[in-house]
Amino acid sequence: MKVLIKQIEGLKLVGKNEKGHEVTVDTRKDVGGFESAMTPMELVLVALGACTAMDVISILKKMKVEYEEFGIEVEGEREKEHPKVYKDIKLTYIFKGKNLPYDKIEKAINLSLNKYCSVSNMINKTAKISYNIKLND
Repeated sequence: MKVLIKQIEGLKLVGKNEKGHEVTVDTRKDVGGFESAMTPMELVLVALGACTAMDVISILKKMKVEYEEFGIEVEGEREKEHPKVYKDIKLTYIFKGKNLPYDKIEKAINLSLNKYCSVSNMINKTAKISYNIKLND
């Protein structure tokens, strides 16, 4: 796997993978950015949320669990001193639907976070990852 990072202007960058997919990355104005895109650390949260979401969707499909809506809210707290890595990350898995089986949803989440999601298994070396589940809120 390889990506190319190119400067657009100031600290605004674009990353491009070998298939040609691109993502723009930026930062705060007070450090030279334009605030026109997510920061690298926000993208870490997106990567974690997307990784575990894909797992959970796939696992629940195999379990034949049906739901109407699904999303994850990801909240991270960083260290105060450099390199300011994430120290705590909280995932809130949000499901809407009828007769949602909490036990199967929880099993899918645990399989994702502890076995399948490469991003969570990399991040949990430096950050505590916790989660909760909201059904039909």
